[in-house]
Order: sequence, then structure tokens, then C-alpha cells
Amino acid sequence: MRLVIPKSLILIGLLATLLVSAALTAPAPSRDPIQTSIPNVILIEADSGTVLYEKAPDQPIAPASLAKLMTVETVFDQLTLGNIKLDDEFVISENAWRKGGAPSGGSAMYAAIRSRVRVEDLLHGVIIQSGNDACIALAEGIAGNEDNFVRMMNDRARELGLTKSNFTNPHGLPDPDMRVTVRELAKLTQHIIRTYPQFYPWYGEREFTWNKIRQQNRNPLLAMNIGADGLKTGYTSEAGYNLVGSAVQNGLRLILVVAGARTAKERADESRKLLEWGFKGFESRLLFAEGQTVADAKVFGGTQGSVPLVGPSEIKLMIPRGVNDRITAKLVYTGPVRAPVQQGQRIGTLQVWRNDFKALEVPLQAAESVEVGGTIRRAFDAAVELVIGLFRSSTGQI
Repeated sequence: MRLVIPKSLILIGLLATLLVSAALTAPAPSRDPIQTSIPNVILIEADSGTVLYEKAPDQPIAPASLAKLMTVETVFDQLTLGNIKLDDEFVISENAWRKGGAPSGGSAMYAAIRSRVRVEDLLHGVIIQSGNDACIALAEGIAGNEDNFVRMMNDRARELGLTKSNFTNPHGLPDPDMRVTVRELAKLTQHIIRTYPQFYPWYGEREFTWNKIRQQNRNPLLAMNIGADGLKTGYTSEAGYNLVGSAVQNGLRLILVVAGARTAKERADESRKLLEWGFKGFESRLLFAEGQTVADAKVFGGTQGSVPLVGPSEIKLMIPRGVNDRITAKLVYTGPVRAPVQQGQRIGTLQVWRNDFKALEVPLQAAESVEVGGTIRRAFDAAVELVIGLFRSSTGQI
């Protein structure tokens, strides 16, 4: 594996440490690693966020019941904020019963009309049984009606950086305006696993009984003995067979999203193949230790001309075993950064590419504070920027 660091007027080259840390060699040339019949796929390593494989990951798709991941995250957030409690009881309204319960003919928890059900049980009904009635009951109980709850879902999605996803209902039934991407579903899943360790094990429960009706978890990965412990399946005629799954082997957690499979068997078989390929074919390499300087960003008008940047924690990259990939990295930020700069302030992003494939993106922050400089320093920085601006204009560079 060779690491190449590009230079430009705006993108600052990374320190030589990255070259040393990631300069690995292997005997075989890189090739297209694996093929799958499923149209939309992403496979990531959960800890670092390294993308191991992707196929049309940013194409908008119909989520079907995968939309319930956002529904459940919104409920988890309300629990964390203390706005609701697991023991709170919500009413199964006639709307929830007719639209999502037994009369609907769709996925249901089969809660009785006008009964009162605890939030914890409703969550089990969504996570394990994919109950549309449970989704509506949670939405109505938290926000008064589905429309208000959907606004909460979308607001929460934007907070989490899901900029391409749009939710129009809490259950995932077909709507032409409801679209997500498999990349953003992977990001949402990574967040759920990290943020809610007290709730995440519910995704691995094999069955749940309500109203004397016992239902099995629909996730086929749970029965494959590959370390799977979540998360969700979905199906509509428009969306095809979708799945968000996660599995752990030897301390390594992978997250897989597949969408648009033609059959449930294709979804299960291809998902297993992709996960097993990921576990067998990759290993982790440390690029930067926690607190180690990654790069320096130029500062305008400060007591010093630059500020060192660090990652939020150690930065690791998953690399293919036995493959000689070309690794490049760059720092992307809008600069120079105007003083004052606060320690911990988000400055830019480290992007790491494997051949022509962006494998990793990590936010970088200021390692220290930089105060506003004196008049002479600010005047000097202004003059330098003027000269650079004139040079860029004359050469056509931006």
C-alpha cells in the first residue's frame, strides 16, 4: 500500500507521519474486490467508519421499513432527553389500529384498539415485529400526531448529518417523497450502536410476543452464526428487499446496508457473502494516535500563523489483506481560519482514498487555542492574502 499526499494552494499536505504510519506493502495488485447482484450496497467498519465496499451508495431509494430506524432513534433521543420514560403508556388509537394494526394487513404488533401500551413494549414491537401500529402509537404519544413526529424525525436526521434523507411517515409505507441513501442509513446505524448501548441489544432479540401472538425477528442474519446482532429488514414492491445489518467477529464490527434485492433469499445470501468477505479480507492500521497532529491549518490574524489539527480520537484505516492499494490523503477546509480559534473547534476533514475510492472521512479539530494577534500581524496576514488572491486570479486557480 502506497500513500500519496497531494499539494495545492488550498488543500494542505499531511505530515510525513501519515506516510510513515501507512506505508505498507503487499505482493498483489489491487482488483475489483467483490461483485454483488444487489443494486445499492455499503459495507463499513463501525469503529473507524472505513468504507470497505460500496455500490451506488448515494442514490435515493425507498426505505420501506428501514425508515423505522429513524423512528426508533427519535424515540431513543426523547428517552435520553428525559421527555418520555420507558414505563409511560401510550394509547393505541383507532388511526394506529386501522392504518397499522390487524385491519391493515401489514406488519403489526397486533396491539388492541384503545389499549394502553408501555413505551418499552412499543419499541420492541417496532424493532422485532416491525409493527406499523406501534410506530403510529409512538408518534402520536410523543408528538400528538404523525405529521408532528415526522417533523421531529427530519429535524433529528439533519442534526445527525443525514442531509439526503427525507421521511414522510414513521413506518415506511410507500410514499414518493420518502427517500434515503444506503450511506446515510449506515451512518445512522453507526450512531445508534455508539450512542444507545443500553437499547441496541433489543435489535438482536429473536422473538417478541404481544396480545398472545408470538412473532420472530425478521432479520435473517441472526440465524447464520456469523456474529450478527441487529438490525432491521424492509420490503415493499417499490423498494424491493432491504436490510441493515451488523455483526461482530474477533472484536471487529461491520455494518452492512443492502437495498433493492429481488427476493428475500437474494437479500440473505448476498448479505452473508458481503459480511464474510469483509471479515476475512481486511485488517486495521493505525494512521494517527489519539492527540497526534494530523496537519496544520493556516490562521488569519492570530498570534501564530497556523494551528495544529487532531482527530476526535485515534484514526484507523481498514485495508485489504494482500493487496497493494494506492492510498492518498488530503485535508479539506476553508481557510485561512480567522482568529480567534478555540481548542476543539471543528476546522476541516481528513479524507483518505484507496485508489479512486474514498474509504475514510474524519473530522479534524484545533489542538490548541489561538488568540487574535496584534495590528502588525493582522496587517501582514491581510497583505499575504491579497497577494495570494491576485495570483489565483491571474492563473485561474481557485
